[in-house]
Amino acid sequence: MLMFDLSAPVPDDAKNAVIVIGNFDAVHRGHQMLIKTAQEFAASQKLPCAVLTFEPHPRRVFRADDPPFRVTPLPVKLERLEALGVDHVYVCPFNWELSALSADDFIQSILKDKLSPAHIFIGADFHFGQHRTGNAATLIAAGIPTATITLKDDGHHSPISASRIRSAIQAGHIAEANELLGWEWFIEGVVEHGNKRGREIGYPTANVQLGETIHPSYGIYATMVQIEGETLWRPAATNIGIRPMFKVETGLVEAFIFDYTGDLYDKTIRVKPLQKIRDEMAFRCLDDLIIQMDKDCVEIRKICAAQ
Repeated sequence: MLMFDLSAPVPDDAKNAVIVIGNFDAVHRGHQMLIKTAQEFAASQKLPCAVLTFEPHPRRVFRADDPPFRVTPLPVKLERLEALGVDHVYVCPFNWELSALSADDFIQSILKDKLSPAHIFIGADFHFGQHRTGNAATLIAAGIPTATITLKDDGHHSPISASRIRSAIQAGHIAEANELLGWEWFIEGVVEHGNKRGREIGYPTANVQLGETIHPSYGIYATMVQIEGETLWRPAATNIGIRPMFKVETGLVEAFIFDYTGDLYDKTIRVKPLQKIRDEMAFRCLDDLIIQMDKDCVEIRKICAAQ
């Protein structure tokens, strides 16, 4: 898969593709169905299938003070798109200037001038241009063949959406989120130096900032962790939150990887939540915290072993 930043010219041999347009945060089952439909059409026309997406997510521009909400930050989104077999990804920088373009100007300056699409696929609810005035009819009127696809629901008469998935993650309902995603969600980040409190009480943790990744419901989770350079997933007891006893200012992922003694600093890890077992809580003293952590680890080992 090739990725092209639309702040620079796109090579001619990467144009004239069947293009699927959207934000694609989560790359969920609905997105997958949309992309598969476009791929089948592209194959019938002997054309590449591409995705046009926007970074940062428009919500980050319009509502800059919102807390982190991304299910798939850009590196994860690109990985999921590549796993689906997309040929090209065009990343369009989203800013106030782009948001001010009329639908017709967007079609001309982004689609026609930069990409020369052979055909476009969009979800039925996708709109573009200033005040969201552009839709499939606008594209067709501009001479671009366009198909709209209604994303299927999950059997409960509700369309699959990134908003539903965010709500599930924020509630700690990881299994529900994964069902809507069609893949197992994970948090990715670089292990940072912490205050070593975990090491002092016999539970050394790999600490990762959540960054732009959505904050799951704070609490203790059974997780699997993949370390940079490894293919296996290791079981871990993980705290996601602000540690009420120590009051860190921002949400943090702290993974105690069972039976692991290596140095993880500055390595990238992936933390895949399996099940939330309890909320965060403050304890009267460190001894009480350690007793609870001992109990948590017994439970979490059983959950991880059953995977």
